[in-house]
Amino acid sequence: MKKTIILLLCIVHCALCIDIYAQKPSDANLVGHVIDASTGEHLPFVTIQLANTSIGAVSDASGHFFLTNLPTGETTFIFSMVGYQTIEASMLLEAGKTCEINIAMEEESLLIDQVVVTANKYETKKREATTIVNVISPLLIESTASNTMSDVLDFQTGVRVEMSCQNCGVPQLRINGLEGQYTQLMMDSRPIFSSLASVYGLEQIPAGMVDRVEVVRGGGSALYGSNAIGGVVNIITKEPVRNSLNVAQNTQIMGGKAWDSNTNLNGSFVTSDSKIGVFLFGVLRQREAYDRDDDGFSEIPRLNSATLGLRSYFKTSDYSKLTLEYHHVTEARRGGNNLDRPEHEADIAESLRHNIDAGNIRWDYYSPNERHYATAYTSLQHIGRNSYFGTAQDPNAYGASDDITAVVGGQYRFHMFNCLFMPADLSAGVEYQYNRLRDQIMGYGRDIRQDVHLYGGYVQNEWKNKDVSFLIGLRGEKHSMLKRPIFSPRANVRYTPIKEIVLRATYASGYRAPQTYDEDLHVGAVGGEVSLIQLSDSLRPEMSHSVSASVDWARRFGSWETNVTLEGFFTQLNDVFSLVENGHDDLGNLLLLRTNEKGARVMGLNVEGKVAYKSMFIFQLGYTYQQSRYIEAVTWSENENIAPQKRMFRTPDHYGYFMATVEPVRKFTINLNGKLTGPMLIQHFAGYVAEDEEVISPTFFDMGIKLAYEIPLYRLYSLEINAGVKNIFDSFQRDIDQGIDRDAGYIYGPNLPRTYFFGINFKL
Repeated sequence: MKKTIILLLCIVHCALCIDIYAQKPSDANLVGHVIDASTGEHLPFVTIQLANTSIGAVSDASGHFFLTNLPTGETTFIFSMVGYQTIEASMLLEAGKTCEINIAMEEESLLIDQVVVTANKYETKKREATTIVNVISPLLIESTASNTMSDVLDFQTGVRVEMSCQNCGVPQLRINGLEGQYTQLMMDSRPIFSSLASVYGLEQIPAGMVDRVEVVRGGGSALYGSNAIGGVVNIITKEPVRNSLNVAQNTQIMGGKAWDSNTNLNGSFVTSDSKIGVFLFGVLRQREAYDRDDDGFSEIPRLNSATLGLRSYFKTSDYSKLTLEYHHVTEARRGGNNLDRPEHEADIAESLRHNIDAGNIRWDYYSPNERHYATAYTSLQHIGRNSYFGTAQDPNAYGASDDITAVVGGQYRFHMFNCLFMPADLSAGVEYQYNRLRDQIMGYGRDIRQDVHLYGGYVQNEWKNKDVSFLIGLRGEKHSMLKRPIFSPRANVRYTPIKEIVLRATYASGYRAPQTYDEDLHVGAVGGEVSLIQLSDSLRPEMSHSVSASVDWARRFGSWETNVTLEGFFTQLNDVFSLVENGHDDLGNLLLLRTNEKGARVMGLNVEGKVAYKSMFIFQLGYTYQQSRYIEAVTWSENENIAPQKRMFRTPDHYGYFMATVEPVRKFTINLNGKLTGPMLIQHFAGYVAEDEEVISPTFFDMGIKLAYEIPLYRLYSLEINAGVKNIFDSFQRDIDQGIDRDAGYIYGPNLPRTYFFGINFKL
């Protein structure tokens, strides 16, 4: 399967690039340089892009640039660089003539005007988007010493990542209080995270391959389909911009006794005319198991993984571009006890070996008159997994899973100079998704087969100028596990009464389709209790209605930048899925029937604040207050002393984060960060304890520090040395279950104990 994916991607990639150089030269050229507006120093590696074309270049080491054979006529150039305000400049280009333009760029540490794509499925300035889009930048990833996406997503308002299993280390993402299955995970705007892929997906994506992460809170099914109820997380991989090389090594010591080593190597190669570029990356990770209480059973599983991949582009013309991405992940993780013995010789063992191959191809086209844009794409992912979920030295607990996800689609956008009352962009797209899952534990007689076909299409129109935006959209989907198609509308309004203030209001519906596979089934499989899911004949999809309103204020005071955002949100969930026992089949497997309960409500307030002084000082914080409640109380335990509960489990009423970066002297950086998690209601199942119980967790504050010093070597060569501590105060769960009878799901609080780390980073 791996070879097939690679061969298919390469053949298509090359076949569509035959005419890459078949363009008539215009001899219309542009030269110039880019400087820092404050210091006057020339800025290297500034990206220069012609608007609505595939044409671009990067300033050289001296800050100069030279673009040749450009389209003639009035042309807009976009100058961008991380840490600086984006500048747009227009020039009249004539055939056979060379024009000069010199640009002075001002620092912007808060990235207020950054371009994002997740809000509307096309590039939009963050301040002009009709929905709030939070961006995790490379600076934030580096400042928090994050190795994977699960490490850094905590530093976003309204977002929490928690470990939900001591044995296998499953990271669960929660947005605005809703569980991970209510969030749509995407890579490069493609929904390749299937029900199996999403379980460990966040920890399987190394930070070294990520350019940025865009997070949209609230319903997104009108654009992205099923599961986009709590929000959307779009992981955007790095694209080659210039010739570069980066080698990094980071080593962590968890709790003073377990090692975690991460080695990253990546490099970019770009031709002199910027028509071909390749970004290559490789990551090797080795982590020892961590046993908090020395009972012989792990709290953090052992992990060994290797990731290799690339992202490349070919500019097939001045107005079209072909992009290819591929990565391969090999991973082995194991938790429980007796980790040096075969799985069936351990008292508890949860062991998983993943082999993942994934890739996508995208073709983009911009018309010369800047009114038309079209894209076509296809993505393919294959997961092969060997597993063991068992106790008491059970030889029958070995299993295997095979998962294939394919996506193909296209999008078209048309710019209208006037539609009824103002300029507008009309967008429409179609998409087909296929997922085939096979999950077997033959020793238990379990064989789950799930095939899902999803046909979808959407249309939206955005009326927009600098002061106001109106957007209406509708997506229709036919899911093979549902009898009827689902229609998900959205409506958004943005109003900018003055330059500093943006007001937004949003309505979005969403839905979640049922499935016969659930990763939680493996929890029951530990010890030989095998469960299978059936769908009720009267089963309806989960539906949601989300509304939000926000105020976004941003202003510069000389070299100071400030930004404050207040957002109120409300989500109504209807027909929430529930599992009830429904007898046994002929093989003795427990049958679980998926039905609908009444619903739930989630409401709250998000507060974000940011302030920066050039690159010398950056501070940001986020705080969420919310209530997550079922409409009718839910019974989860047979213990008569436990009353039905309306409050959602593992959802604190308040939580937040802060991050501060200080550069007291040039090249020396101090990063402080912290996460606050308020009390939450936790289920604790009998085993280590005599009977089921409900526990209110304590408040946790997890603080970290990182010190980094960059040593200039030769010209643009540099070496960074860094060290620090995560969870300085060792704010970790104190009442962990012990022994063979423990409840592995009874784990909460910070994901790491006090952890020391040190690293080196060579950059070119």
